[in-house]
Amino acid sequence: MQIRDLPYPDPGVPDARSGPRFLLWLGRSQLGGQIKAVCWGLLHFTGIGGLSVGAGLAVQAVIDRSGGRLAFAGGFIALCGVAISVGDTMLHRTAVTNWITAAARVQQLLARKTAQLGSALTRRVAAGEVVAVSTGDVEKIGWFVEALSRFLAAVIAIVLICVGLVVYLPELGALVAIGVPVLALAVLPLLPRAAQRADIQREKAGKATELASDTVAGLRVLRGIGGEELFLGRYRAASQEVREAAVRSARMWSLISAVQVLLPGIMLISVIWYGARLVLDGRIEVGGLVTVYSAVTLLLFPLRHFEEIAMAYSFSRPSAKRAARVLSLERTAFEDERGQLDDARPSGDLYDPATGLRVPSGLLTAVVCGDPDAAGRLAERLGGHAAGEEKSASVLLGGVALDDLPLDAARACVLVQDKDPVLLSGTLAELLDIPASGAVDPEKALAAAQCGDVLDALIQASVDGSGDPMRSRITERGRSLSGGQRQRLALARSLVTDPEVLVLDEPTSAVDSHTEARIAQSVKELRAGRTTVVFASSPLLLDHADRVVFIHEGQVRAVGLHRELLRSDLGYREVVTRETEDEHGEHGEQRQIMAPASARAREEIEETA
Repeated sequence: MQIRDLPYPDPGVPDARSGPRFLLWLGRSQLGGQIKAVCWGLLHFTGIGGLSVGAGLAVQAVIDRSGGRLAFAGGFIALCGVAISVGDTMLHRTAVTNWITAAARVQQLLARKTAQLGSALTRRVAAGEVVAVSTGDVEKIGWFVEALSRFLAAVIAIVLICVGLVVYLPELGALVAIGVPVLALAVLPLLPRAAQRADIQREKAGKATELASDTVAGLRVLRGIGGEELFLGRYRAASQEVREAAVRSARMWSLISAVQVLLPGIMLISVIWYGARLVLDGRIEVGGLVTVYSAVTLLLFPLRHFEEIAMAYSFSRPSAKRAARVLSLERTAFEDERGQLDDARPSGDLYDPATGLRVPSGLLTAVVCGDPDAAGRLAERLGGHAAGEEKSASVLLGGVALDDLPLDAARACVLVQDKDPVLLSGTLAELLDIPASGAVDPEKALAAAQCGDVLDALIQASVDGSGDPMRSRITERGRSLSGGQRQRLALARSLVTDPEVLVLDEPTSAVDSHTEARIAQSVKELRAGRTTVVFASSPLLLDHADRVVFIHEGQVRAVGLHRELLRSDLGYREVVTRETEDEHGEHGEQRQIMAPASARAREEIEETA
């Protein structure tokens, strides 16, 4: 896999049972790149080891006054230099490719899981943790994948060099062969403490990131209640905890680095002392001593990769654990028990057995709930987004349970737009370039959503001077637009999709009354023949609905037209007009709060039940 081939056509199915298992799966998925990096690393490290042999041959040739052997040594050193240069260049190229492609694979997996879970993701995982996983954690996981191949190449090269020294000079080679493993394993007792401190640092940094993300997302609310200083103090305290944890972690890693400098120095002194004794005794030549000395000196370079792989693993393990936690999430707990239907998309009435709500096909139905939170939960349930909460409460579309449909088919049948829709950054054309039936073009959708002033604002803010609002850029989450403008653009995006059933949760809560009335009329005309459900309590929207359903305490209590329910149901009127029972009493009205709206409504409720 090369960088130019990204993204992956299919990133694969990860082993998300644990962080180490996920890292192992990721390494196996990039086996080809890992083997290439190991081969180039072997060429690089073998060239480094060959320098010591060339140096020893050259010194001994000078002592023996042999011009031919000196020339041979010079050529051998030049050949080793070429091997080092080519091996190092290709090793770096291949290792960085492994890093980037591994990070890209993880990002694709996270993006796919996010799309599958939808709004259920942020209910199970904090938004700040999702941000941390998809940014910093991805880089750390890629670092481990990149460092692993260089570490394996270093291990193989060290073994080959030690074996070669034992064969070449058994007296000194044995000392090196015993000392090098000791150097490599000397830091193992320190690694658990270092990993523990690194985990604490990552945990505190993740919490600080979550706090910062949540604070930024709610900055407007914080300013409204004067809570900026309170949250600033909390973030300052959290950042100081991160700093202190980072200092403690750095102290441990500096100790590991000091050990890896001290012990090789002791070993080098021992080799020189013992080798000099052997030379004086005439047991080895001076060239042999130079060869072993050079080999030990050059071995310090591949030994550094032991420290790097330890650091990479300690930092990537918690990152992989968080990534595996997100990737292991499932949308429903009853996936194995569901029937597998084909990709046929059902149509017909939408029915929720939990509340008794029935939405006739092809009509605009308004739903009024006294509890906004209950309305939000019901809107999610109508779209199948909360299917795992209660198996018996599966919503039916044309008699088919949404839980039994493949996820793609369910999303294509029922689209839910919640109270706070998200606008991704990009041009307006990119925002509206989404999977759709093709029956509603962007111009019609923008007109129905009353986005004329939004288009004018985008033209004025355009930097390319084209005058085309479709080419104007929208900032992240639409922060450059007002709440009402963002809401109308989101509505236009939903209208372009043109699903079989469109569920809108308070789609006009941030617009003025005149605009709201025009939107209600336009949406009704544009969605003629399609099923539309609007959760609202605004009389302007309710007056345009073909039918209104009043839900009280989780059950359908009245069905009818808006004006009928205003006259016949006191509970409905209290929710819609915000009038209290005492205010009605002052006018001499004596009605039951939850009396059936009319004979027609009573029959419809009984038929639904």
